Amino acid sequence: MNELEQLSVEETWINDKEQIIDQLMQEYSDGILYLVFTYVKNRTTAEDLTQEIFIKCYEKLDQFNQQASIKTWVYRIASNHCKDYLGSWHYRKIKLNEKMWDYLPSKSKQVEEEVISKNQENSLYRAIMALPIKYREVVFLHYYEELSLAQISKVTTININTIKTRLKRAKELLRDKMMKEV
Repeated sequence: MNELEQLSVEETWINDKEQIIDQLMQEYSDGILYLVFTYVKNRTTAEDLTQEIFIKCYEKLDQFNQQASIKTWVYRIASNHCKDYLGSWHYRKIKLNEKMWDYLPSKSKQVEEEVISKNQENSLYRAIMALPIKYREVVFLHYYEELSLAQISKVTTININTIKTRLKRAKELLRDKMMKEV
């Protein structure tokens, strides 16, 4: 194959990759954004991480070996990216800074808290977001993304029996929390 043919093949692959990523973004961007939000609990950070996840998908598209569905593959990348982010120095530094700001009185902080509390009126939503991450993750993937237990197992690399236990425990915690609010 000469240089011109090689270049043409590479351009075709790049165009195909871009079309595939566009389709993935159209199909899964909302779901990925919601999943990321369940990890980081911050809309702006979730949007940034979602963009990073699709960049990572673009970069690793040639590694997709079709052993799982494309949806499972994308969600696994998202889940792993979020876990990496939560363990990163950057995230820990932000959390430390937020804790320091909590001790300073601020009118804008009070206004911000009022706005947030008004937006989070839904008690079930608040209860889910209060769950530990290991429960939030499986609840979101199972009930909001409607993934099967086998698909969740592939996304999270967690044993199916562990997923069943986490779902059961999450339901118990949610029921207790909702009963306290009544």
